[in-house]
Amino acid sequence: MKLTLLAAAIMTPLYTFGTELIYTPVNPSFGGNPLNSTILINHANAINDYEDPNASTFDFEEESSLDRLASSLESRLISQLLADIGNGNTGQLETDDFFLNVVDDSGTLLVQIVDKLTGESTEISVSGLNPDL
Repeated sequence: MKLTLLAAAIMTPLYTFGTELIYTPVNPSFGGNPLNSTILINHANAINDYEDPNASTFDFEEESSLDRLASSLESRLISQLLADIGNGNTGQLETDDFFLNVVDDSGTLLVQIVDKLTGESTEISVSGLNPDL
């Protein structure tokens, strides 16, 4: 009886089922599941602590309320200057960054913008503003 149980115990591990192991990559760039791409990029971004020194980022939270007020007033002044052109007036506006000259030249609106830092100028001409012509 002991001999039969010993023979059965020895023969049992020899009778097993198995299949071939198949490697499937995780990264979709190497043939993995395309649904993994979002997870992989999120993990990569989470551990990335590199900051590009040449990147210019504008963070709205860093702008002070005084800067927002100045920007709002500058926008309002430009709007008022353009509204005055409709009444036949011309004008000039100087900001920290540029000069803005607006002239109504007999039905043609001429806007000249000069960058203070580089000295580059841009001229915009819009014709057909005078309905009498």
